[in-house]
Amino acid sequence: MVLRSIVKIDEEKCTGCGLCIPACAEGALKIVDGKAKLVSDKYCDGLAACLGECPQGAITIEKREAEEFNEEAVEEHLKRKPSVPTVHHAHPIHQPCPSAQVMHFERNRTEKEIVKIPGETESMLTQWPVQLTLLPTNAPFFENADLLIAADCVPFAYANFHNEFLRGRKLVVGCPKLDDAEAYKKKLTEIFKQSNIKSVTVVNMEVPCCFRLYRLVKEALDSSGKTISLRQEIISIKGNKITGIKRKVSTRNDPHEADDDDAPRQVKDLV
Repeated sequence: MVLRSIVKIDEEKCTGCGLCIPACAEGALKIVDGKAKLVSDKYCDGLAACLGECPQGAITIEKREAEEFNEEAVEEHLKRKPSVPTVHHAHPIHQPCPSAQVMHFERNRTEKEIVKIPGETESMLTQWPVQLTLLPTNAPFFENADLLIAADCVPFAYANFHNEFLRGRKLVVGCPKLDDAEAYKKKLTEIFKQSNIKSVTVVNMEVPCCFRLYRLVKEALDSSGKTISLRQEIISIKGNKITGIKRKVSTRNDPHEADDDDAPRQVKDLV
């Protein structure tokens, strides 16, 4: 048993709608007697992909003594679950996941889109490399930088990525689903420790597994002991900006922090 973050379900608020079930790629949740239940602590990675799917706000994250997350046990658990034949995927994965669901949508081109603007759009990229796996933790361009951490699908989905997000920022790109999440967290922690980062903006897609990127960044900030302005932006599959959430991540040695005995770090909404 270890002290860690894990899903908590308020049964009084839960209506049993089931929206959280497909959002959990590990299959840690199921409906029992009309309520969502955590099947087993070892199936929950604590990254809270299900959190934003509950319309009643019945799902939260708590820190408590729990069995460690067991990826091998999750794989065995998913093999035993019945498959959903109506969902098709571009690549074989262990369970249907919204991020891999094949879709096609038409775009109605507006007059603004049809009119060609003279000249080429200038790139706002000011550094190389950009992939988190390749970036050295002590890269000189991190010092005093406004950092943009983007899921690697975002620049393809959001047309104004360079002008709206990348302008004036240094870039880190990664995929929290396909890459090594633990290695990401360790590397980000070192980047935050070794450089004076002014601000961090995380941009992820709306699919549940992509929300892991924000949580990894938040945990890395927590481990680094730094107090840095943190902003999250969410992009829809069709390329629209859904929302922007700005938070301040504080450490226990921050004298301005509010009391909270349940967590060693806090996240405070600024807007």
